[in-house]
Amino acid sequence: MVEGVATLDSPARKVVLEAIQEVCRHEGWALYALHVRQTHVHLVLGPASEQPEYVLGKLKSYASRKLNQRFGHRSKQWARHGSTRWLWSPPEVDAAIDYVLRRQGRPMELYEKIDRWPV
Repeated sequence: MVEGVATLDSPARKVVLEAIQEVCRHEGWALYALHVRQTHVHLVLGPASEQPEYVLGKLKSYASRKLNQRFGHRSKQWARHGSTRWLWSPPEVDAAIDYVLRRQGRPMELYEKIDRWPV
């Protein structure tokens, strides 16, 4: 990041949570788990026809737009890139969901899709 680490307080985390859910619904992406933290976001998506970099960019831009609408212009919120990982089996998806929701320290803003199988 060019600027210092941006932090998301509770109201900002809620905006990001809602924005990501909204863009996933709009794009038809299956959102399985989402955890918005103070300095980063973890999520697990079902299969998408777009490349992961496109999906990540879309999520970041949509969340940024919603944050700017709600709180006014903010400094850059996101790092240039992000980590993406392919998950090839239901056990891998379940393990990633467990990590995102339960292995990040104190829970902050969470979303979990309960009825995700069959895909």
